Parts: sequence; structure tokens; C-alpha cells
Amino acid sequence: MPDVRIVLVEDNKLFRETLELLFGLRDGIEVVGSVASGAEAIPVCADARPDVVVIDYRMPGLDGAQTTREILRAAPATRVICLTASVTADEQRLVLEAGAVACLTKDEGLDRIVDSILAVGAEAAT
Repeated sequence: MPDVRIVLVEDNKLFRETLELLFGLRDGIEVVGSVASGAEAIPVCADARPDVVVIDYRMPGLDGAQTTREILRAAPATRVICLTASVTADEQRLVLEAGAVACLTKDEGLDRIVDSILAVGAEAAT
């Protein structure tokens, strides 16, 4: 099975670069884009057509729900996972209603996050 192609959308540069490095070391995942904002993510996703986008909720400009909606307009086959430090019930509802398939917190173990990406990526491939 080919690698799950992902785009990271995270405004915290250190966290984004750390995720990029850690995901790059995992079998089955290929990071095809890494950006700091929702506005940057939309054209990257339209061009790269990733299997999965891992997106923060709270970012300057577009939030996670707004960005999810726009990414899915640009790349309808892409699946979105929200990965955020904290999210209210309303924010979680908004991002899922916008089309995200999961909402995880940054304090979950890396294995759980990777497993979620791989599972969602496998669903996207079918």
C-alpha cells in the first residue's frame, strides 16, 4: 500500500517542524506539505491533493473549521483530522460539521495520532 500523503497545518513553527520530523520517520506516512495557516493550506491542498490534512483549530486568520471547509472545496477527496491543544465542545462540533473526520488533542500519544492518520488515509484510498 502506498504511503498516506499528508499536509500539516500548524501555526506553531516548532510544533509543526517536530511533527514533520516525527511523521517523516514513520513508515506509511509522507509529508507533502507543511504550512503555518489556513490561508496557506488551501492552495497547497488544491495542488498536492493529500490523502489527509492534519490541522490545528486555533490559528490566526481562518480557524480550523473555516479552513477545513475551504480545503474540502479545493480537494474534495482529502480527509481532515483536527489536532489541537484544546478544543471546546462547540469548536469540536464546528470542525466536524465542516467535514473533519476526527478531532484529536496534542497531548495524545504519537502512536495514537499516527494510527489515526493511517486509518483515515486507508479509508481515503478505498
